[in-house]
Amino acid sequence: MKVVKHMGNNNKKCSEADGLDSPFQCNHGVVDRIISHLDRSGKVDHICTFDLPRSEDVIRIINLLSKLLFPGYFGKKAADRGKLKLHLCNTANEAAELLEEEIEKCILHAYRDSSLDKREKASEAAKTKTNAFFRSLPELINVLDGDVEAAYLGDPAATGNDEVIICYPGFRAIMIYRIAHSLHKLEVPLLPRIMSEYAHGLTGIDIHPGAAIDTNFFIDHGTGVVIGETTVIGKNVKIYQGVTLGALSFPTDQEGNLQRGFQRHPTIGDDVVIYSNSSILGDVTIGKGAIIGGNVFVTNSVEEGSKVLRDGLGHRVKK
Repeated sequence: MKVVKHMGNNNKKCSEADGLDSPFQCNHGVVDRIISHLDRSGKVDHICTFDLPRSEDVIRIINLLSKLLFPGYFGKKAADRGKLKLHLCNTANEAAELLEEEIEKCILHAYRDSSLDKREKASEAAKTKTNAFFRSLPELINVLDGDVEAAYLGDPAATGNDEVIICYPGFRAIMIYRIAHSLHKLEVPLLPRIMSEYAHGLTGIDIHPGAAIDTNFFIDHGTGVVIGETTVIGKNVKIYQGVTLGALSFPTDQEGNLQRGFQRHPTIGDDVVIYSNSSILGDVTIGKGAIIGGNVFVTNSVEEGSKVLRDGLGHRVKK
């Protein structure tokens, strides 16, 4: 078999003489250019520093918490009811250990300092936040039960709660969002965003962990839904696929940097329904009980009980 070499004559066998543990085919031209880029830029470089959180471990945490929040629906079931407590204790202990490790990494990343003093502070803070998170789980279970009920009552195609929990991508995204939001409220850096982006990739539903979403929330179908960081959503809200609750514009400061930390997304009142492919943008309020029809573009507040519909001439509000 003829071996075709690429990239000129730069290929050579690297060995222990080059400081490598084992020989392998290495293109020094490419590797040298990568290292040179790291040395010049310094912007994307995490070599020889503290550990970053690991996506695979974060996914493992989500899966363990799913088993804890809905025993029997995810993963291996307890052998019988009598062993349920032991089964859940083992699950909780494994999840807590992993969560504490990943929170500590995220706090160190926020510090940008791996000194002994910062490591000790990060370790203590991780313990405190992990304990606080686990104390919040009973309330989280109650909230998620309401989300399951909202999905069943809101979709005539649903055959029962089991189908919602096992099958519905909207519920899966909401469950991961509520886990991430609980950590966000505890001021855990980075980790909640890793969780929400995992849910985004898994379901096609993008919910920022900073969004504030009240009880009995239902996303039907779900693909393409976007809910921005400062969005506020009331009770008993139902939205369909393709809905965007986003920002209208991104103001900058005098130096051209994006301004952050202000309300730039919609506030959605209780009992609102938003149909597919509609966009509600900016710091506007959709009043209680309003209905936003499909394919509508909203940049102004809508009064309680109103209907915003699309016709051949554009949008019209019906009270």
